[in-house]
Order: sequence, then structure tokens, then C-alpha cells
Amino acid sequence: MTADTDSQGRPIVVVTGIGVVTSLGQGVADNWGALTAGRSGIRRITRFPVDGLRTTIAGTIDFVKVTEFSTPALSEAIASSAIEEAIGMAAIGAKGAFPGPLFLALPPVELEWPQRRALAAASGCAGGSQGAIGYSDLLRAASGGAFKETYRRFLFASVGETLADRFGTSGVPIEVSTACASGATAIQLGVEAIRRGETEVALSVGTDTSVNVEAVVRFSLLSALSTRNDPPEAAVRPFSKDRDGFVMAEGAGALVLESRAHARARGAAILGVVAGLGEMADSFHRTRSSPDGKPIIACMNRAIADAGLVPDEIGYVNAHGTGTPENDKMEWLGLSAVLGERAGKVPVSSNKSMIGHTLSAAGAIEAVFTLLTLRNGVLPPTINYDIPDPALPIDCVPNLARPADVAAALSNSFGFGGQNVSLVLTREPG
Repeated sequence: MTADTDSQGRPIVVVTGIGVVTSLGQGVADNWGALTAGRSGIRRITRFPVDGLRTTIAGTIDFVKVTEFSTPALSEAIASSAIEEAIGMAAIGAKGAFPGPLFLALPPVELEWPQRRALAAASGCAGGSQGAIGYSDLLRAASGGAFKETYRRFLFASVGETLADRFGTSGVPIEVSTACASGATAIQLGVEAIRRGETEVALSVGTDTSVNVEAVVRFSLLSALSTRNDPPEAAVRPFSKDRDGFVMAEGAGALVLESRAHARARGAAILGVVAGLGEMADSFHRTRSSPDGKPIIACMNRAIADAGLVPDEIGYVNAHGTGTPENDKMEWLGLSAVLGERAGKVPVSSNKSMIGHTLSAAGAIEAVFTLLTLRNGVLPPTINYDIPDPALPIDCVPNLARPADVAAALSNSFGFGGQNVSLVLTREPG
């Protein structure tokens, strides 16, 4: 073990640049200011008609414009903004020549309704014709050459390849989609690549702009979304007794990761350390967690052990904290097992109470906010905490930010389908 390696002889991985875009705004300064002030970015959806929908609110990003709206196009645009900020902060590489690979978390990509309608029209269903369209009709329309750009745009790899070209990352970009854990998975992959000695630098990014009518309907059918539409900013209520679901949201977070030796050698400012990683699958159910909490307990314990710490050294938890009755109960169960008698005393807050659930991007965005918490000594609040749940005796930093001196924090991302990742982030000593 040296100043630049951990107790297992692995390179210590630090963060030298961060960037973020959420419904609260564009950039670290705007987001951190709004987050610590307890402001909400949840608003009524104006992107598409919401008549007849049970949920009519989301944390949309409408201030970033794209030529033709689609999830991959907007996801790419906000990821580009977050990456630019992170690379600028890290002051690394040359323009268009980032000295490391890209690990990108993004949502599943599928053809959306505007593009489907255009293809249907070209297949002979223009003007609302009631004539049936067969698969052969769609193939014939698609093969005419008019939909080449649509085809390229809706390939899963399109976002990563475009970003890799734009920023000049090395090697083939790695794109992952592990549900709500995706952003944390992208960080995990970057850290592991540096630890294995495959690279000295990595770019880990999460982005998601999935607020489209089909996604809202799907999550609504799962009874996962809050229906507290008025006022929108009061909808997300993590750990509160009257919580009724999460609110979909959009955002991107980017982190420049480096081995500490590389960062120190070039005189970079170090924002914090990604000290520990934990991952654990939970095959109990496609949306629900195992009732005994064992997978998420193991996930958190693995991250803490990987950091070379013990649970008593965790001073803050950035919770997954979606505001669904099931998730919040299970997270408290897991924290109770991991933190023991300290569980009700360790501050735990949910950024989702203000920004909503950014899905594939959540792990990356919340890692950025956790680093800022450690660096600035301020715990963001969990807003809308009006009615405590006696079954969850948690210190959720209710409603108002709180000053705190925290050296090590846990950031949780527990995804649908049982994909769980926990990160331990620490301050850089000195």
C-alpha cells in the first residue's frame, strides 16, 4: 500500500471533473444551488398531451433544444453538456481528444411514436386510413432509403458512438443499461478499468430523457408513479407516510475518473475518491425487492468492505429513495441491517424528492451530488417530508439542508429487475 494505492494494492481512483444537467438547471452551480435550497424541478408535462393520463407531471428538461425530438437525441445533447463541463473542470486532454475510454449509461432505445407514424404513413396509412399495415409494408417503406437517419438514430450504440467521436475518447465506447442502477454501473466500470491498469483515465456518464407518452403509460400500468399531480413540486415524498410513487425525470451526470497517481502527477484538483463498489443481483421479481432485503444488504456491505471501511465510518447516505412505498421500506430495512443501531442517526437524503427519478442517469447524477455534499459540507434535504412514517424512523434531513462534516458516504442505486449498485465516496485526505 502506498499513497496512491489502497490496502489491496489497487490504484486509488479519484474524481477530477464533474458535470450535471437536471430539471433544476444546467451545470453544477445551478443544480447545487437549487438542490441545497430545497427547490423542485417537477412540473406539468407540456411535451405531449396528458389528457386521460393518471400522472401528468415529470422532471422534464425542456430548456435544451434538439432539431428533431427523440429520447436518444435529447439524451445525447444533455450528456454532451455534462461531459463538456466535467472535462473542462478536470482540464484534461485536448479538445476532441479525451485520454481514456467512455462508459455510458443510457435507457433502452426504441422507435418512438413520431417516427412510427412517419413510417406508417410511408407504408400507405397516411391521413388516418383504416387499412391494415403488414410487416412487408413496413419493410418496403423502410427499404426505400428515406429512413436511413431514423435507423441510425435508433440504434442503441448511436448515442455512445456520437459522443465518443465528439470528445475523442479512446477505444470502443461501452454502453450499459442496467435499469435504475445504470449510472452507478457506468462509474463502476470506469473504476474497475483503472484498477486493472487498463487505463489511467476514464469518462463515466449517465443520461436519460425517457419522458415520452409510452414510458409514462408503462410505468403507470406498473402502479409505480405518483398521481399527486397538483401541485407538481409536492409530488415526490420519499420516506414519508403518504408517499405514493416516483416521478419520472430526465438528466445527465458525468465524472472524469483518474488514478490518483495520474491526477497528482499532472497537478489536477481532486474532488473526491470513489473508494468502494458493491454490486448484487436480486432475482426475486421484475420490479419488487426480495422481502428479506438480503441482496441490497449485501450490495451495501460489499461497497463498504471494498472501500476498506466498516459501517460505522459511513457518515451519510444518498438514498435510492424513490418515494414508492415498497422501495423506501426495503431501503430502510437494508440500512437498518448494515448500519445497525446507528441507522436512525446517520443522515439519509433523497435527491429524487427535488429532481425526480432520472432512471438510467440517477446513479451518476447522485454520485455527483454526493461528491458535492462531501466537498461542501452541506447535506441536501429530502423535501415534502410532512408526515413521518413511524415504520421508517429515519433521519432523512427533512425539508431543509443541513451543515455536516462527512468524510465517507454511501450512494445507493437499486434498479428494477434486481440490478443493484452501491458506491462509497470519500473526501480526498488533506
